[in-house]
Amino acid sequence: MRIQVESRVKSLEDKTKIPYVVGSKSPTAVAINSASKAGEWIKSKLGMHQELNTKVSPQDLVTDVDKGAEMMIRKLILTHFPNHDILGEEGVAPGATASAAALSKASQSEYLWIVDPIDGTTNFVHGFPFFCVSIALAYRGEVIVGVIYDPIKDEMFVAEKGKGVYIHGNRGEVSKEANLSDSVIGVGFNPDREFGLPTNMKGINALANTTRSLRAGGSAALHLAYVAIGRLSGYYEVGLNAWDIAAGALMVAESGGIVTDTTGKPYDIGVRHVVASNGKIHAELLETIKAANATGIA
Repeated sequence: MRIQVESRVKSLEDKTKIPYVVGSKSPTAVAINSASKAGEWIKSKLGMHQELNTKVSPQDLVTDVDKGAEMMIRKLILTHFPNHDILGEEGVAPGATASAAALSKASQSEYLWIVDPIDGTTNFVHGFPFFCVSIALAYRGEVIVGVIYDPIKDEMFVAEKGKGVYIHGNRGEVSKEANLSDSVIGVGFNPDREFGLPTNMKGINALANTTRSLRAGGSAALHLAYVAIGRLSGYYEVGLNAWDIAAGALMVAESGGIVTDTTGKPYDIGVRHVVASNGKIHAELLETIKAANATGIA
């Protein structure tokens, strides 16, 4: 079933955009409305955040806008689904251990919403226009809805299990590249300076010599959405969390691509070291990362 998303616009005189409005109160509709409203509020706060703090490193940022957006999303979801559980980035203590513990507890939920209010906070802080709201819904541990909204480009990516991925109502599909040498791959510079970044750099150095080019936009969720609609051939990063990956992983799978951990095991919401691709280059991508000792898995 194609997700129908309506965008209403005020008078031509003020040209002020009203966020996406979806009439149904299905989980997908609630995710779209929540991402849209939070995204528009985040955009209005660009360059106006009041608080700036760090988490696991000086490069891992959080602002009052992240916290406010997550609170907004929580309220919107719980209004319609008060018995559902929510795992949000800003509700979890910093660090991989705390993230794993929170996910382990939350994964027992029948319905679990997985929320990243601003994926790409560093970009948001510096005014670099590449960040998004990411919302996923898992049923008994399997992601069934994924929504990613880029408020700067006004792009809404929507996926439902078994129903494909759409951007503005148009079906998305992965790219056609069959060789890594012809591919543009997304990568990330992880804020974890002790483990994540050094491991990623090994993979990045190897991929730089074997791909057409690399792109590091600074948002895992948007990179995955871009793989899903063919803007990137693949994506690799070590040291992520469930809220970075969940929505985008469903999108890649629903568009004909493949998502695994860095050793090739199928994706689940506990995966932290991720490889996503159009499927055609997946084996070559995994081999390159393994040869560089850049899987992040002992």
